[in-house]
Amino acid sequence: MAARIITDYLEAIAERLPEKTAYSDEERSLTFSGARLEAYHVAQALVENGWFHRPVAIWLDKSVSCITAMLGVAYSGNFYTVIDTGMPRARIEKILSVLQPAAIVTSRGYADTVRDISREAAVLTIEEMAENEADRDRILAVTKKIMTTDVLYVLFTSGSTGVPKGVVTQHRALIDYMEAVTDAFALREDDIFGNQAPLYFVMSVVEVFSTLRNGSTMHIIPKSYFSFPAMLMKFLEEKKVTMLYWVPSALVLLANLRAYEAADLSSIRQIVFGGEVMPMRQLNMWRKALPHVRFINGYGPTESTDGTTYYVVDRDFADNETLPIGVPLDNIGILVLDENNRQVSGSGMGELCIYGPSIACGYYGDPVRTENVFTQNPLNPYYPEKIYHTGDLVRFNAYGELEFAGRRDFQIKHLGHRIELGEIEANVSSVPEIQENCCLYDMEKRRIVLYYTGDIDAGELKARLENLLPEYMLPNRRIRLETMPHNLNGKIDRAELKNRLGR
Repeated sequence: MAARIITDYLEAIAERLPEKTAYSDEERSLTFSGARLEAYHVAQALVENGWFHRPVAIWLDKSVSCITAMLGVAYSGNFYTVIDTGMPRARIEKILSVLQPAAIVTSRGYADTVRDISREAAVLTIEEMAENEADRDRILAVTKKIMTTDVLYVLFTSGSTGVPKGVVTQHRALIDYMEAVTDAFALREDDIFGNQAPLYFVMSVVEVFSTLRNGSTMHIIPKSYFSFPAMLMKFLEEKKVTMLYWVPSALVLLANLRAYEAADLSSIRQIVFGGEVMPMRQLNMWRKALPHVRFINGYGPTESTDGTTYYVVDRDFADNETLPIGVPLDNIGILVLDENNRQVSGSGMGELCIYGPSIACGYYGDPVRTENVFTQNPLNPYYPEKIYHTGDLVRFNAYGELEFAGRRDFQIKHLGHRIELGEIEANVSSVPEIQENCCLYDMEKRRIVLYYTGDIDAGELKARLENLLPEYMLPNRRIRLETMPHNLNGKIDRAELKNRLGR
């Protein structure tokens, strides 16, 4: 269906399927009509305060209420940022100092904490908003003034300077992405999502908004279940989940434990993963265990509204091979540029740059960083056309698919050779005893350092790698960990591991 702004999806589906379950969490479920009503209550409070085109922070636990708060802010013509309630206070303060929200939507349980951290913003609780009448005509009158180019949300990611970057995403960017991903992933009305991604993390937008786009259902999986794999698998079975869109780290953990054997997962028809490289050995384990499932490797930065390219796994790969990231989604343009901003030809390697309606506007309140990576297309001198420099190195394979070759900042020169740390990681992942691994370069001591978890000592691992890698690519130091650190989004915490290099 055509949509001008994102709430058009909710208006349409609430009329067509009012009593169907839209979202559920550990405590309750909500129909599409119920979700719309709750969103109206949030919107009403913001409209009554006269805010329009203003930032609104959402300080709620991962829940159905958090989703309806997001939608309520969208209805009001403002834009939202979801705050992780478990985030360190110092980082929250940095985000709020950049965002300068007009209001913070929270619950009574968090209200005092919110007021203590932010003394400038108005504090609105969902309990109080729910007690007031919502004037639908007044709210819809406001939505008519919202333009498709207006900002929908600002999503904060880590910044190299220590100050979080707020990626600014418009209504039209998300709508364009939803249309493209619905087609690429063959999303349907009868899909049931098992949500793993936090609501402040970009991967969640597929589940939250394609639920509205297609009339699907999204179940928020309790975070504690990921510590009890059998319970997690039973949850997927009981809810008859058809679609997973998870970070590879979660899938790797479950594969290593063979958790998929603990339940009947025949309802799952599709597993999409993204956000980091999926090790081939663990993917092969999933493919063997669930041969009926379609697996898709999704790739894309937050600056492209989550997705840029995708690859439907349609052939066999050895355990030490790397999956392609595939082909662009519809209505997304890609360029592969060399260091001189010239188009790379053949199988040459270059930086992936993207353009089109689904890329972000830039970084909130940060024109300098915006201008550094959102630049004029160097191949188009005729009219303004912005491209986003991803910093990711790619090349085309023999099938015409893009392959991820690593980050520009993960490329090193060691012993006279240019080396992609991602290539080392892919080969380490092929060793059966390895669970997870991360390769870093110690610039001070000029050595490659490998952190890993798994039932193999460093000496034996070195011997195995000597059969997989040339001598100049062998890690100089191999450090076995009891557990691999992960950040709040479930990815391997490279920053934490970098801090350990000097120890």
